[in-house]
Amino acid sequence: MTSFCLSALLLFFTASLAAREPLKPLRTPVPPVIDGVLDDAAWREAREIDGFKTFIPDFGKDLSERTSAYMAYDAENLYFAFRCHDRSPERIKASMASRDTIMTDDFVCINLDSFNDQQALYAFYVNPLGIQGDSRFASNVEDFSADFIWSSAGRLHPDGYAVELSIPFKTIRYAGKERVEMAIFFERFISRTTEHGSFPEMDPAKGYAFLSQMQPLELRDIRRYTLLEVLPSVVVNLRHEQSAGSLQRSESSVEPGVTGKLGLTSKLVLDLAWNPDFSQVESDAGQVDANLRNALYYSEKRPFFLEGSEIFQLAGSSPFQAAVHTRQIVDPLLGFKLSGKLGDKNTLAAIFALDEVGDDPLHAGSGAEKSASVIFRFKRALSKDGYLGAFYTGREQGDDFNRLAGLDGQFRLSRSEMLSFHGFASFTDNPVLPDRKGLALAANYTYSTRDLEIETGAFSIGSGFFSESGYLRRGGLSGIEAEVAPKFYPPSVFFRKIRPYATAAAYRDHESRLNEGLGRIGVDLLLPGNTGLTVDAWTASEIYLGRRFDVSTWRLIANSWVNKKLYLYLSFRRGNQVRYVQEPFQGYGSTFSGIIRYLPHEKIQWELRLTHADLFARTGGLKVYECNILRNKLTYQLNRHLFFRGVLEYNDFRKKLLSDLLVSFTYIPGTVIQLGYGSLYEKTRWQDDAYRPDDRFLEMKRALFFKASYLWRL
Repeated sequence: MTSFCLSALLLFFTASLAAREPLKPLRTPVPPVIDGVLDDAAWREAREIDGFKTFIPDFGKDLSERTSAYMAYDAENLYFAFRCHDRSPERIKASMASRDTIMTDDFVCINLDSFNDQQALYAFYVNPLGIQGDSRFASNVEDFSADFIWSSAGRLHPDGYAVELSIPFKTIRYAGKERVEMAIFFERFISRTTEHGSFPEMDPAKGYAFLSQMQPLELRDIRRYTLLEVLPSVVVNLRHEQSAGSLQRSESSVEPGVTGKLGLTSKLVLDLAWNPDFSQVESDAGQVDANLRNALYYSEKRPFFLEGSEIFQLAGSSPFQAAVHTRQIVDPLLGFKLSGKLGDKNTLAAIFALDEVGDDPLHAGSGAEKSASVIFRFKRALSKDGYLGAFYTGREQGDDFNRLAGLDGQFRLSRSEMLSFHGFASFTDNPVLPDRKGLALAANYTYSTRDLEIETGAFSIGSGFFSESGYLRRGGLSGIEAEVAPKFYPPSVFFRKIRPYATAAAYRDHESRLNEGLGRIGVDLLLPGNTGLTVDAWTASEIYLGRRFDVSTWRLIANSWVNKKLYLYLSFRRGNQVRYVQEPFQGYGSTFSGIIRYLPHEKIQWELRLTHADLFARTGGLKVYECNILRNKLTYQLNRHLFFRGVLEYNDFRKKLLSDLLVSFTYIPGTVIQLGYGSLYEKTRWQDDAYRPDDRFLEMKRALFFKASYLWRL
């Protein structure tokens, strides 16, 4: 018996050492051809990586379809290949789509921690047709705005599909040493079963803490180089607007610009831009703006801000969602950005932008034609995926200013536990907020394993706290919050995963010194196929302008890929609301969001989206407003480079109809040709020297633009 125990212990110890032993990819003298056909000598000689285990919907199960991965490298590139077997190849979901729109397809993914420091990773996704998606993951947030230069190809086969990809070392940041250490996490997603499988296997006691569960990777003799990219661009705009009853030309411009990228080292990059192209490829999807307490949030899509954007992620959770929200920088004339690592543990990022001043009531009367934004971020890596960081943001316009400084960080307490925090002070002086100062403080504790999630937190946002460079949902509020969510995996054909949860919170409104409360119960269900259902209800109160209102409500969310061509999404919420006006009152109403996405062909995607919101006064039942936004979008993806897209959106509350047509050719990120046309119609007419409401549409704005840019990488 003793001998058996010693043997078992020795076997466990040996397995543990093997798990920590770095993978050593094949160094190949002949690079594989990236064509989706795994007939290259490199793949015959490379080690086969198999034994993928699931981590969604449950941990540690054999992936239902056999998967093999291979890796190799030379002095300039990393190479990867996947052979994905499938016993039902006709059910593989794969679409010829534009970049970063494949996350509901079957896919494989290379997750790469290029410094092996557990602070951030690159994710390179490829679907069975070779279409790419990429992201950066840091501070427990995945950012899909990143676009990197790499190659991929995929092919469907009678027994599944195969994928190849090549990642140039110029694309990623890494420590330029003779022996380079990285870490890797191979992933496969099977859409119809919602299975995520990985190598190495994830530890159920660590939950989804990806950064601390990757396999070390060792490379040698990578060619050292100086990264230099130059991206000249030109944007031609022709705009018309209504004036005195007719469309008049309001702008006719040719805007040249240039953006440059210089690798100061293999891990530190300087971006420079003069008159950069910050045009949006597509108008932001309409959101209900009829009854808002805080400004709407729009994600960043503009290329200049993408390098190093993950560095600005903020630890800790509170109504202060982001210390840096670059959509606040609207139209810069000049900008530079420094991002990357100094040494092995220090990460930094800095942005300077000289911004054109628009009609901003905060700075009315400042007399300044431009504003300057200065942003600085520093992070020091700690044990595991922990770090300690610092921020400074400043926006100066004439004598007006908003400056913010603070710290944030996260600490790994155990395999399952994380403590995170942030603390900031702001200093503001402008005509609307003269000589204002305030603090924003938050601390959070999370516990996450296969079977249980616990999250608790406390925060305090001072009434004088303000951030022009970040995003703040609500100030003048303190609170404590807690949520407990056990997880169950019943041996059931129908219920694959059940996650009930309970939330309790208490808040205090600083100005009124009144208290708010929240109690919520709900359940998340993972059902057969790719189907999810959430049902919850809560009782809650909210303070607005010194009065307490009831905001208790219930909610239903359902989504499903009915088959590989049809996707349905439904979100419905009904309950009490507040009417946010100078004389607020108690109301009730509903919000609804529905999406139908249909793919009649692998190259065609049609999406219909309906957003609805209404509000009724609690006393008397009078309808205050009803808002419906209908968005119709059709995309034809001729190939991976060229697509045609049309958008038609109607907002019946604003009585506006938007049309948006776009033809876009993207050879690689940066090398782009686009032609777009848009019109805005309103239900109005010109009569008696004024625009008056009408039943017919009148074209109020028209815009035509052409954009071309070419990326030179030396």
